[in-house]
Amino acid sequence: MLLLLDTHSFLWWLDDDPALGPKAREAIENGENLVFVSAATGWEISVKRASGKLDAEGDIVAWVRDSGFIELPVELSHAVLSGELPMHHRDPFDRILVAQAILEEQTLVTVDPDIPKYEVKTLDASE
Repeated sequence: MLLLLDTHSFLWWLDDDPALGPKAREAIENGENLVFVSAATGWEISVKRASGKLDAEGDIVAWVRDSGFIELPVELSHAVLSGELPMHHRDPFDRILVAQAILEEQTLVTVDPDIPKYEVKTLDASE
């Protein structure tokens, strides 16, 4: 399975936060699954750190690599689709993750209740 972690899921994984449920944790740990972290997630973390909304010091790129995850760049096709999606969600970071998961045929690991409104495979991060 191809998994794409949203920002909460990624941060919960890094912090070994119990908010990341056992089913999601097992899927991420399963060596048969490939786990991706989007450049959009790095961007969101950076923006929230700079605005003071997130206290998460360190090298985001190293976090991804040290976790054994795969960096997913934002492609033009991802950006275009994110703008064409129905307006179930206004957050541009979440919209780009939805677009990436659709185009790359990945399962988006998220707790966001608006994400399943899109035609995208999801895995509830809290389960």
